[in-house]
Amino acid sequence: MNPPPVASEHAVRAADGHGWHLLACIPPAPRRSLLWLPALGVAARHYLPFAQALAARGVAVFVHEWRGHGSSTLRAGHGVDWGYRELLVQDIPASQAAVERILSGSPPRIVGGHSLGGQLACCRLALAPGAADALWLVASGAPYWRAFPMPHRAWLPLAYRFLPWLARINGALPGRRIGFGGNEAVQVIDDWARTAIGGRYAAEGLATDLEAALAGVVRPVHALLLAQDWLAPRGSLDFLLGKMPRAAARVECLDAVAAGTRPDHYAWMREPAGVADRLCAQLA
Repeated sequence: MNPPPVASEHAVRAADGHGWHLLACIPPAPRRSLLWLPALGVAARHYLPFAQALAARGVAVFVHEWRGHGSSTLRAGHGVDWGYRELLVQDIPASQAAVERILSGSPPRIVGGHSLGGQLACCRLALAPGAADALWLVASGAPYWRAFPMPHRAWLPLAYRFLPWLARINGALPGRRIGFGGNEAVQVIDDWARTAIGGRYAAEGLATDLEAALAGVVRPVHALLLAQDWLAPRGSLDFLLGKMPRAAARVECLDAVAAGTRPDHYAWMREPAGVADRLCAQLA
């Protein structure tokens, strides 16, 4: 295993003028490229240890920045709003185009993500089947309340109705104050809650039927569960993968030994060696 390369940042701008920096860790002669989509409210910089761990294993990693977070030029608030449509058809394609410009050669392309990032990676691949050759998911799954075990299934519908209301009256979800996500745009929370309550993916203002598009995904999927992750349990992941019946899925559940850290939703980000090992094992 090689030492991790120094990270670099690359300015990216969407067609509507929104700008951000793409975080990159590029090893010599990479055998794969990965565009990584963060969890809700998590800035790209928090995935630097993960990106470096994968780069040391030969994968060129590019970490996307969500609109409204980290290096993004926008912040959600009264009169400043966006939803899944802007993320899927404006921002992610701009980061994908930047990866193509930055990376010389053409190693096989992977798109993947953590939590909400994994969900939107699936949706992006559904909208643009040629955008990647494979899909990686870590601690991800659909938020549909019926896919969760008790006791969470009992109270989740209340939370899923409360959060959009809270976002609307504040102009944005005050996620930092309530301990869920970050300062999130109203429409993002509305789009997320639609899936959480009804079980279907849709983006306000997007003409494409995301459910039909997901059913057409044929790229292979490698998904990692964390054994103590109540935010993305097995039922949640299975529900998400069930929307892509033609995609061959490999699912692994990591305990504390395999993960090399506490196997929950976030701890692996600080100590990513175990997750990186499992993702890269089939690339050898």
